[in-house]
Amino acid sequence: MRDLGAGFTYLLKGQRWVARHGKQYGFGLLPGLITLVLYAAALVSLAVWGEDLVGWSTPFADHWSGPWRGLFRGFLVVVLFALGLLLAVLTFTAVTLLVGQPFYESLSEKVDRDVSPDGTAPESGLPLWRELWISARDSLRILGRALLWAVLLFALGFVPVAGQTVVPVIGFFVTGFFLTEELTAVALQRRDVDLRARLALLRSRKTLVWGFGTPLGLAFLVPVVAVFLMPGAVAGATMLARELLGEPVDESDGSDEGDGSDEGDGSGAGDRGDASGAGGSTPPPPYSGSPAPGR
Repeated sequence: MRDLGAGFTYLLKGQRWVARHGKQYGFGLLPGLITLVLYAAALVSLAVWGEDLVGWSTPFADHWSGPWRGLFRGFLVVVLFALGLLLAVLTFTAVTLLVGQPFYESLSEKVDRDVSPDGTAPESGLPLWRELWISARDSLRILGRALLWAVLLFALGFVPVAGQTVVPVIGFFVTGFFLTEELTAVALQRRDVDLRARLALLRSRKTLVWGFGTPLGLAFLVPVVAVFLMPGAVAGATMLARELLGEPVDESDGSDEGDGSDEGDGSGAGDRGDASGAGGSTPPPPYSGSPAPGR
C-alpha cells in the first residue's frame, strides 16, 4: 500500500512542479488543445453520421418488421459511439504525446535537471524524426495491447453482477497502467529503455504505477481535464521514472515558493521529491535494461 500512495504523490508533485513553472505549463498545454479539437470533431462526426453508417453496414435488417429494425440499429449506434469514446480515452494520451513530442521532451528534460542532484539530464542524442518514429511505433504496440484488454473487458461487462462491479474497477487499473507507460516513456526513451524493458519495469512496481495512473485515468475521462493535467502528468511521470530506475532525487530547497520562475536549474526545487521519501518506499537498485534495438 505504500507504493500506491507514493504513486499518487508523484502525480501531485508533477502538478505542483508545472504550477511553479508557468511558462513550461503554458507551453505544455498546446498539444493537448490541438488533440482535443481533433477528437471533438471526430466524435461529433460519429454522432451525426453514425446512424447512416450503421444503416449502410446492416442491409440485412432493411426488411425486418415491427420495431426490431429500429431497436437493433439504435443499439448499434449507441455501441458504436461508446466504442469511439472508449477509443478516444485510450488513445488521447498517446496521440497528445505524439503531437507534443518536442514540447514534452523539453519539459521532461527540465524536470530531470531540476530534481537531479548534479543538475544534469540524460539525452537521447537522436534526431527528432527518429524520436517521433520510435514514439509512434511504441504507441501503436501499446494501443494494440490496450485494445485487446478493452475488448475482453467489454465482453466481461455482460456477466451479471461482476460485469457491473468488478469489471469496471479492473478496467480503471488497466487504463492506469497503460497511461503510466505512455507518460513515463518520454523520460525512459531518453535513457534508451525499450518498450519490452519498460513494461517489465512497470510490472515490477505495479502498485506504484496504479497509484499514479489510475486516478489520472479517472480524471482523463473528461478530455478537457486531460488537457490541463497533461503537462503536470508528464512532469510527475518523469519523477516516477527516476524512482523506477533507482536514480537519486535532490530534495534541497533553493527557490522561493511560488515565484513562477522558469529557469532550468534551481527553480521549483521545493517540489523535488525523493524516490525514497514518497510514500516511504525504498528505491530499487539502478536499472540495467538493454537499450532499444535500432537506436
